[in-house]
Amino acid sequence: MARAKYQFLPDLSEDDIRLLDRVSDWIMAADEKYITKFSAFLDERQCLLCEKLMASVKYENYRLWGGYENAARRMLCVYPEYGEAESEDFPITAITLLYRKEDKITHRDILGSLMGLRITRDSVGDILVGDGKSAVFLRSSVAGEVTSALTKVGRAGVKLQEGYDGSIHIEQKIQEISGTVASMRADCILSLAARISREKSAQLIKNVGIEIDHMPKNSPKILLEEGCTFSVRGCGKFKLLSVDGTTKKDRIHITLNKFV
Repeated sequence: MARAKYQFLPDLSEDDIRLLDRVSDWIMAADEKYITKFSAFLDERQCLLCEKLMASVKYENYRLWGGYENAARRMLCVYPEYGEAESEDFPITAITLLYRKEDKITHRDILGSLMGLRITRDSVGDILVGDGKSAVFLRSSVAGEVTSALTKVGRAGVKLQEGYDGSIHIEQKIQEISGTVASMRADCILSLAARISREKSAQLIKNVGIEIDHMPKNSPKILLEEGCTFSVRGCGKFKLLSVDGTTKKDRIHITLNKFV
C-alpha cells in the first residue's frame, strides 16, 4: 500500500519508503499544526527523493541545506505556510580541524574517527579535506561530543575550532570524452564513457546496476537525457554534458564529462 503511494518513484527500498512516509507526515503537520521539522543529514539520492515528493504534492515550503553552498549531504526543513528556513535555523555546526600539512589526512580517516566516537552517519554532513585544514559539518546535537573527544585522526594530532571560514576549495578534476553512439540507451553511452564493448556495458548494467541522477536502474535499454549524471561501480561517474547532433549515418554525437 505504501509503495503504491509513491508509484511515480520506481525502485524504492524500504528505507526510502520510511523516509518518504516521514516527510509526508511532516508536510501534514506543517499544514495542520504549523510545525517545523528538520531531518538528519540526507545523501544526494535521499535529497532527490524528497524533492520529487515535494513536486508531486506541489508543496513549496521546504529547504535543503548542508551548511554551505552546493553541499552534497543536506538536511531537509519542512515548514508551514508563511514560514521560512534561514541557514542559521538548521541544527548544523561546522567544525574545522587543524593539523600539520605533512599529515595527509583523508575523508575516510575523518569519517572513521567520527564513527569511532559512535557518531552515526546521518549526523555527519560533508567533509572537506585540505592541506593542514579540514572541515566537517555535524548535527549540532553531537558537535559538543566531537569537540571534546576528538584529538587525533589516524596518527595525526588535530586541534578543533568551531566554525568554517570557507577557505577550503575542492577542485573536481574532469576528463572530457566525446564520440558517437548508435542510440541514447544506457549501454551505448556507458560503452563510450568507459571504453568497453557494448556487450560488456549491457552485462555490467544488468549485474551491477547503473545510478542515473542517484536513482538505481538495471536496464541497459533505459534512455539517458542531456544533463544527467550516471555511474557504474568499477567504471566511474559521468555527466552527459551535451547531445551535439547526428552524423550522416544517423549516429548521435555526444560529449561527456568523467569525474576523476
